[in-house]
Amino acid sequence: MTKESTYTAKLPGPDGLYDYTPEEDAIWGELYERQMTLLANMACREYLDGVKTLGLTADKVPQLVDVNRRLNETTGFGVEGVPALIPPSQFYELLSQGKFPLATFLRRREHIDYIEEPDLFHEVFGHCPLLTNQSYANFVRRFGETAVRLGKGYSWHLFRIFWFTVEFGLINTPDGRRCYGAGIVSSPSEAKAAMKGTECEFRPFDLLHVLRTPYRIDIVQPIYYVIDSFAQLEAIIEEDIEGAVMKAKSLGDFEPTFEAKAS
Repeated sequence: MTKESTYTAKLPGPDGLYDYTPEEDAIWGELYERQMTLLANMACREYLDGVKTLGLTADKVPQLVDVNRRLNETTGFGVEGVPALIPPSQFYELLSQGKFPLATFLRRREHIDYIEEPDLFHEVFGHCPLLTNQSYANFVRRFGETAVRLGKGYSWHLFRIFWFTVEFGLINTPDGRRCYGAGIVSSPSEAKAAMKGTECEFRPFDLLHVLRTPYRIDIVQPIYYVIDSFAQLEAIIEEDIEGAVMKAKSLGDFEPTFEAKAS
């Protein structure tokens, strides 16, 4: 979590359950209903199926123990609540163990439309449904293993793979291009921009190009990379990632397609 954050991570009780208030249940419900309505013809079928598999509803904030159990039953993946933003090394280590780290606080009503730091809605509603898909779950685990193996010197470039897939990925389907990245499915403005916008660019996923593409976290994305299947993600992470990062470093980044952030 950022130093300026006004949020405090929740801690579980002895039974592993988190205490969410009626107001937090209401906020979760509003976010859930809004996004599910919006995503009906925007999200890929695997994501929507995953929402059902996890048993997510508008009634109340889901408990991590329930999400963890259902993921374990489907793909063997799991989740782990974390007290704040964690170092990249810990993040990658958890992924390599088949555990997705989740923030445990929920945004307040004044931030219902946008919150820069990841909250529980982004984490559970955004990230967890697709972890019920075996190819996708395999990709996330192998990504973590690769990041742990290569170490700190590769971390910055490796996260670009994560950014343009897990966070802001799009996929071609028989019904057309659909979204699956957590940063898209959990955000109304991002979903509309990615699926309806005319000011963004859609590129076929190319590992070297992704590794050379800079991004900003605080704007609607100007570039999206599109895969053809989740099996493609599994194949991508089996490529020579180390060699690709070294080549990307030698070639340098593409020119940013966004303005620099004001200091």
